[in-house]
Amino acid sequence: MSVRIDDMDRKILRSLQRDAAQSLDDIAKEVGSSKTPVWNRIRKLREAGVIGHQTVMLDAEALGFEACFFVLIRTSEHEADWQQKFLNALRERPEVQEAHRLAGDIDYILKVRVANARAYDVFYQALISEVRVHNVTALLSMEEIKSTVALPL
Repeated sequence: MSVRIDDMDRKILRSLQRDAAQSLDDIAKEVGSSKTPVWNRIRKLREAGVIGHQTVMLDAEALGFEACFFVLIRTSEHEADWQQKFLNALRERPEVQEAHRLAGDIDYILKVRVANARAYDVFYQALISEVRVHNVTALLSMEEIKSTVALPL
């Protein structure tokens, strides 16, 4: 379903990106409208798939996940069977927050959140026991400078 996004929709989306838990009254007040038109626009945006599922952002460090690794993977395997096995292995691992297939020298990059280096090694050993990879490089993030899921509307 295709939907046309206008300035009011963008205002609503910016407000929701900042805080999806705020009340409809607060959103309407912020964007200069009343509740019913705002609710109708939000419903339309959900039905069109512009607004996906909603969740809550947790503080990883407060929950004991102090280590963030970016894992660069090179593979010599490019067959459909290997790719499916690899994707299944990633989906089964809750430590993997993001996974991207890349163009260039590196085939995949993963964002992996774990408690510490030992926990990363457990993750790594489990992954390579399930799928064959040519080369793995793990980069430990020393400091998260910026992290957002908000789009620049």
